[in-house]
Amino acid sequence: MEINVAYFTAEFGIDEALSIYSGGLGILAGDYLKSAHDLGLPIVGISILYRKGYFVQHVLEQGEQVELYPELNINEAPLAPALDHNGYPIIVGVPIARRTVLLKVWHVKIGDIPIYLLDADLEENTPEDRALTDHLYGGNQETRIAQEIILGIGGVRAIRKLGIVPNVWHLNEGHAAFSSFERIREYSAEGIPFSHALEKIIPASIFTTHTPVPAGHDRFDIHLIDEYLGDFYWQMGAERDQVMSLGMVDGQFNMTRLAVSTSWKVNGVSDLHTKVTYDLLNRWLPEANGQLSLTGITNGVHASTWISPELKLLFPQYMGSDWIKNIDKAHTWNHFDDIPDEKLWEAHLSAKRRLLEDFSVDLDENVLLIGFARRFATYKRANLLFQDIERLSQIANHAERPVAFVFAGKAHPADKPGQMLLQEIVEASKLDRFAHRLYFLPNYDMAMAKRLVQGVDVWLNTPVKFMEASGTSGQKAALNGVINCSVLDGWWAEGYNGENGWAIDSDTSLPFDEMNRKDSLTLYELIEREIAPLFYERDALDLPTGWIQWMKKSIWSLAPKYNTQRMVFEYLDKLYAPTVENQGI
Repeated sequence: MEINVAYFTAEFGIDEALSIYSGGLGILAGDYLKSAHDLGLPIVGISILYRKGYFVQHVLEQGEQVELYPELNINEAPLAPALDHNGYPIIVGVPIARRTVLLKVWHVKIGDIPIYLLDADLEENTPEDRALTDHLYGGNQETRIAQEIILGIGGVRAIRKLGIVPNVWHLNEGHAAFSSFERIREYSAEGIPFSHALEKIIPASIFTTHTPVPAGHDRFDIHLIDEYLGDFYWQMGAERDQVMSLGMVDGQFNMTRLAVSTSWKVNGVSDLHTKVTYDLLNRWLPEANGQLSLTGITNGVHASTWISPELKLLFPQYMGSDWIKNIDKAHTWNHFDDIPDEKLWEAHLSAKRRLLEDFSVDLDENVLLIGFARRFATYKRANLLFQDIERLSQIANHAERPVAFVFAGKAHPADKPGQMLLQEIVEASKLDRFAHRLYFLPNYDMAMAKRLVQGVDVWLNTPVKFMEASGTSGQKAALNGVINCSVLDGWWAEGYNGENGWAIDSDTSLPFDEMNRKDSLTLYELIEREIAPLFYERDALDLPTGWIQWMKKSIWSLAPKYNTQRMVFEYLDKLYAPTVENQGI
């Protein structure tokens, strides 16, 4: 059976040199294709080349976030123009509001896997159109719908010009769902009626959703669909109402519904998220009569990208030179417990020292360090620790068991509440009572993320339960022996076993403020009564042997499962192979 996958996503986090990602979705996509390369899966990535990326974060003295947009130096980026068989750059056109916008196709490679990036910055386009691919998640709704036309319709047209023939079309979130319109249009051009064309594209299409909250799914006012794609309806061989029926939810055109309506397989990204999404999508598609089927495939991380240099040297000595290639196999871990405590602890301290040095964190390496780093959205509750500032101060400045905290993350430029959370934490870090105990590191990116997940002692995650689809930062931390303390949401709801970290079991039936108060009390008590005492308990050789055992339990129980190698195999077995079989190929 031959499987050829086209993988569409709005962002890719490949490495620090190419800033075309904002957070977890892009990092996951990059990790996924890295493991696809490791395993030899035939797959191509499709996305957009954002000339000015997401943004570079500058934080003023009082905590105000300032967004800077340096332009990508195309000559220094790891990019090359995609060329046709005659050696000419590939250019495709897309219909946007009754005009044609031209796109240049670039490519970057992960090993032998190409990622093709669409770029509107061409002299043939108007200045306004050249700017369409400047910013990731920037601009207004008109910018967003134009970018999704570029990604979806432009992505299919680029694939055709490249001569690639996928038999699996994988949409990673709904941003690329307009690709279905283009594939229907292709059949219509062959004289195939709309309803039959729809039937032809569905068996080759799968859709992964990462968004458990209804408001987080892309949706457009109907007049925007008419304005930007009105001339496309007849090219699809469709009446307007037929097109609208594919995405209509509550009077708006919903990109997730479009993706579900044009896919035969849909999956969530953790067990809990799959259950939440099942209920949501069955409300949005009442014609399914509650019978919509979802597959659950929990996200993972690319071990080789995120594991510390120290552990890359240490692990092969006890687990074999090919351990990372077989990270998801049980036998790989047979001798993991043979790693001496002192060697594992020294490897961790080395990574911790690098974090402190690289970001000028003035902290003794023997002080317990708790890290929190992610997008500053209100549901992630970065300020849960600050519900009782006096108690937090007592924890931070305990005479025998002090605790330090390091925060990092960006708030979306349009998210004022998220920016206020960020400012609250920066202001707290300036207080005398938190000197050498509370730090905010500006401009969170992949390079900083690696230092943090390798170097802190505890990874903190405090979302409102049912609002985090999966989360992967804690998986990166666990791989490095950093112990998780998290709300039982996303992946942690299935990864936590009572001996590999700490859990906050939120009561979502409570009013929001009361839930926050209760969760913060739980967090304070965990730090005071369990986390700090365990960290500071030392043996005769000054080793925290109890803590090291928890580090080992965390790595041993989580690393073999929460990796993209296992994830790729699950996509192959549960989605890709059945999709090819479904087409009778």
